[in-house]
Amino acid sequence: MKEASRTQRMPSTETFYPCMSVNAEAEDWKVYLHDTLIMGAPARISCVNLHGQRYALSRGGVSMLRLEDEWYEDVCDPLKLVGELKKNRKIKPDLFTFWQRLPKVAPEYSFHCEYEDIAALPITTHAAWFSGQIKSRVRNLIRKSEKEGVEVRESVYDDDFVHGMTRIFNEAPIRQGRKFWHYGKDFETIKMQFSRFVKRERMIAAYYRGEMIGLIMLGDAGSFAITGQIISSLHHRDKATNNLLVSKAVQVCEEQGFRHLCYLNWSEDSLSEFKRRCGFEKIGMPRYYVPLTAKGKIWLRLGLHRGLKSLLPSNVRNALKAARTRWLEMKGRSQAGE
Repeated sequence: MKEASRTQRMPSTETFYPCMSVNAEAEDWKVYLHDTLIMGAPARISCVNLHGQRYALSRGGVSMLRLEDEWYEDVCDPLKLVGELKKNRKIKPDLFTFWQRLPKVAPEYSFHCEYEDIAALPITTHAAWFSGQIKSRVRNLIRKSEKEGVEVRESVYDDDFVHGMTRIFNEAPIRQGRKFWHYGKDFETIKMQFSRFVKRERMIAAYYRGEMIGLIMLGDAGSFAITGQIISSLHHRDKATNNLLVSKAVQVCEEQGFRHLCYLNWSEDSLSEFKRRCGFEKIGMPRYYVPLTAKGKIWLRLGLHRGLKSLLPSNVRNALKAARTRWLEMKGRSQAGE
């Protein structure tokens, strides 16, 4: 979800099919360009409409087709679609991939299946979450912040909310050891980019002495809710703002009947420890890969379909992440001293 200035930037890691149409209402099986954000930057991706759903087409070492908004939609009829893809001659990606969404954790299809770990919080009631699903340290932090006057409430996507977002986004270029995608963006850019999906999101904001110090854009994914954007002010890091935001999100989920709150993918880093303390669990969701060409079969057999990075041992990946974090921090300090 990972998320347009007026310039078009194409991700360097992907090549795209030739555009046959630029109309998002293009007929089925005709490729067109669709505006989106990739790692916070405006981009155009090649898409195709199939049975009323938009699928993204990408080509790296192997071409792949997937539902463009798969966190929010299910493939309507995977068996029928796979049959059509195998017969179709207009476009022929090497691989088709799709996954099951919560609460369907047991595999339902016989295609090649792997598990993709997400962070999900089972929801019953806010009281049950507060008393039994979170660590005592989190409970104490929430109580302390509430006593200090931090208020968390549902908000609306208006200029005041966007001004608060803009101020928080521009506090630091590095967050959690990574370059922060939205640093350096002005009010108008943020307002435009984040307005795309407000119809399916609920705004939750934290305030301290009248100043917005944190926010969640809580997405409605049908059977569960998603923390589409959660961030808090570094100037108020002592307020445990993100814990308060999650607490309010759980309350909203209970009121709206969501049985899970998703914090996107699970990763073994400092963020996963925060998720764990707040009651999120690592849940493996079935992801299927269907080869449609001989090349697709070979890549799947060799384990190359997830990219070369996935082939590295976890200790090597962790070492590279740590090195990247140190380099970004050194670069940030150097720029701050100029």
